[in-house]
Amino acid sequence: MRLYPLFRPLAFMLDAERAHRATIAAVKLLPPRRPPDFPASLRTTVAGLEFRTPVGLAAGFDKDAEVAEQMLSFGFGFVEVGTVTPRPQEGNPKPRLFRLREDAGVINRLGFNNRGQPSAYGRLIECTHMHGVIGVNIGANKDSADRIADYAAGVRAMSPVARYLTINISSPNTPGLRQLQDEGALNALLSAVNEARRAKGPPIFLKVAPDLGEGEPDQIVRVAMNHGVDAIIVANTTVSRPPLSSRHAGEQGGLSGKPLKPLALKALREFRQASGGEVPLIGVGGIANADDAWERIRAGASLVQLYTAMVYDGPGIARRIAHGLAERLKREGFANIAEAVGTE
Repeated sequence: MRLYPLFRPLAFMLDAERAHRATIAAVKLLPPRRPPDFPASLRTTVAGLEFRTPVGLAAGFDKDAEVAEQMLSFGFGFVEVGTVTPRPQEGNPKPRLFRLREDAGVINRLGFNNRGQPSAYGRLIECTHMHGVIGVNIGANKDSADRIADYAAGVRAMSPVARYLTINISSPNTPGLRQLQDEGALNALLSAVNEARRAKGPPIFLKVAPDLGEGEPDQIVRVAMNHGVDAIIVANTTVSRPPLSSRHAGEQGGLSGKPLKPLALKALREFRQASGGEVPLIGVGGIANADDAWERIRAGASLVQLYTAMVYDGPGIARRIAHGLAERLKREGFANIAEAVGTE
């Protein structure tokens, strides 16, 4: 989107959530088109899925699956829509989304605002999946009496239209949700997910938080492997607060973008060590350029995702990072992305 440098000042005149809705509305006007060509060295296979490039769009941008194919057209190798819940929900009170310009970050406390899984299903069933992989991130309703049942329902509902499903138990904006990362709760959750999963259903990814204590990555990996989880996404936003310069630094919610980078990288390395490379990892959090993506891949990520950096640099960032990775592979003597994973 070469016009983004002109569009950004206008978008930044609006509050962050209104600008986001305006961006979705603008992208919806664009017809899906053939994505740019990328070198064959960027092609990789994870959980049986083929990815044109390892650079994906993280959940949170296209919550209601309105522009998945258009975002693939910009050069993302895969797009993760959602988080979608069984029933529509408004999310938390506004304002709930804040740009931290000076820090190249964002704080959000959106709270899984979405129109519900049936609404997203209706749009995804029309997607061709011709230009890349479209995954669906599923969550539980805030007022649910049985959150594990919500996840099982989401697996049943969204499997027919998802190339993969992400079980999101790592958002800090739904009270108590992260407790599902505890060993007993995670065992119960993944058992229910597997019961709901069809025999030939899509791969299951698990999205975890970066705010974990000592030994927790080992515990999560052990449970995930026991239940056949196909990949782990490391990591969601953080509730911690490194030094920040923005006037919004004190807002409650999950912090993403550049300030999250050190914590997300540390978490990725811990999950790589815990898994020994036996479970594919997807690195997310603070990735803004090819060097960031390369660092994640060398640390053990088979794929990477971004969102916040796109707020500041536009959707062309996916293409720039992909080409930068291809150049780095050639320079370092790797034939493809898979060869570089975990080689730091």
